[in-house]
Amino acid sequence: MNAFPGTFAFDEYGRPFIILRDQESQKRITGTDAIKTHIMAARQIASTVKTSLGPKGLDKIMVSSDGDVTVTNDGATIMKLMEVEHEIAKLMVQLSQSQDDEIGDGTTGVVVLAGALLEQAEGLIDRGIHPIRIADGFELAAQCAIKQLDAIAEPFPVDPNNKEPLIQIAMTTLGSKIVNKCHRQMAEMAVDAVLNVADIEKKDVNFELIKIETKVGGRMEDSMLVKGVIVDKTLSHSQMPKELRNVKLAILTCPFEPPKPKTKHKLDVTSAEDYRALREYEQEKFTQMVKQVKDAGATLAICQWGFDDEANHLLLQQELPAVRWVGGPEIELIAIATGGRIVPRFEELTPEKLGSAGLVREMAFGTSKDKMLVIEECKNSKAVTIFLRGGNAMIIAEAKRSIHDAICVVRSLVKDSRIVYGGGAAEISCSLAVAKEADQLSTLEQYAFRAFSVALESIPLALAENSGLHPIETLSELKASQVAEKKPSLGVDCMLTGDSDMKSHNVVESLNSKKQQILLSTQLVKMILKIDDVRSKNDGSM
Repeated sequence: MNAFPGTFAFDEYGRPFIILRDQESQKRITGTDAIKTHIMAARQIASTVKTSLGPKGLDKIMVSSDGDVTVTNDGATIMKLMEVEHEIAKLMVQLSQSQDDEIGDGTTGVVVLAGALLEQAEGLIDRGIHPIRIADGFELAAQCAIKQLDAIAEPFPVDPNNKEPLIQIAMTTLGSKIVNKCHRQMAEMAVDAVLNVADIEKKDVNFELIKIETKVGGRMEDSMLVKGVIVDKTLSHSQMPKELRNVKLAILTCPFEPPKPKTKHKLDVTSAEDYRALREYEQEKFTQMVKQVKDAGATLAICQWGFDDEANHLLLQQELPAVRWVGGPEIELIAIATGGRIVPRFEELTPEKLGSAGLVREMAFGTSKDKMLVIEECKNSKAVTIFLRGGNAMIIAEAKRSIHDAICVVRSLVKDSRIVYGGGAAEISCSLAVAKEADQLSTLEQYAFRAFSVALESIPLALAENSGLHPIETLSELKASQVAEKKPSLGVDCMLTGDSDMKSHNVVESLNSKKQQILLSTQLVKMILKIDDVRSKNDGSM
């Protein structure tokens, strides 16, 4: 079959035109109908995740085709696990994914906003405004909202010596998650982890150095932050010491076993003497390997590969504790944490290449035989591991996603420490600013501006609805209060405390996250409004 979708033909004037192939089997939607179906698909996606917004947001159960169950209210995760057929709905999934990759938090809000913008666009199209004019108007309105965010943003102190404000913010992020049972503890772990690896001068946080390990069992309160590395392995022999102090680590990626005769020829062992000689040779080689490791000053060998029981027994005899089958990423992290070098051959082992750690211990869990190895008090104390426990795999998986969100928020504050207030306060303020700007415009874009202003209100409306308040009433009161008091920190009182000032609740969001939400959703909406022709194979899915 030709890769070209049709055939070339020429009319009587010699002008070329294309006859498209398989037209009868293609489904085609054009013009306003195309945009309408897109808007419907996007709105459906947005309405699915809308109920997960805010501290009183509801969780979703996703069941995969294999029967794996995931319980979550993390927007990006819900979207990723949804089986989406419609192409525009797939774009919405990518939208939440890009917010997750860029910022890590606000994944639900960005989708709700995009859905609301498209809903408003539909009304404008019905009034006869051209989609491109709407898209351009939205773009200008987004710039106006960003300007307003910059105007209401406040500086936020990121001080490693005063962690309380950061902990409060991490608690806000975790407020809508399943982990709010041990709310403060999780927030402290997230803040400590980020501050440990952060470079405050450069305003940079290396995520590679934060590892999240999980283990089913125990209570969520048993979770902890280890300043070092946790490896899901044990010492190779049960009689090796369970705790080692002032350890020198040899990090090996070469197999710790006698060399096999790698020949293509057959090796005939015809007599018992030959066999003994071979065995002695192997043992001698192995003893030499152990000696090389010990001579370099190592008191613990970490191996990427395995070794057999005979080797294990010899290591025990020579009093060299070892860990086998440690995965690649763990090996790298151990090397970074302990300041050691990864050694590919025994001949290259020198004392300078050894890593050092103050304490290596085995950690056992409950009555099970589960054990893990903890490497603490490392030379480079920047590497940290968050160790999560929980009653079952689903809770732990959700806790991991939640702690990831909290870490991302703290990181974005280290990078840019300006904040705006959450609870829909920033959106209401931007909505008022955009509406005010619309009154100054005489062009057709004023309609798009007003629509954008109404779309921004969808976030506080959803928050109020999820909290069991009267959405319209709450929003009207807040808008009136913000105008009267000139306080951009007034938002939806989700916890029903009677106080709408988000400043006193410590409900803040990083300025970067909010800007990104508005920009990403506007870009996607512009893109969707510019699509006016869809061709698809007519197989019933559309």
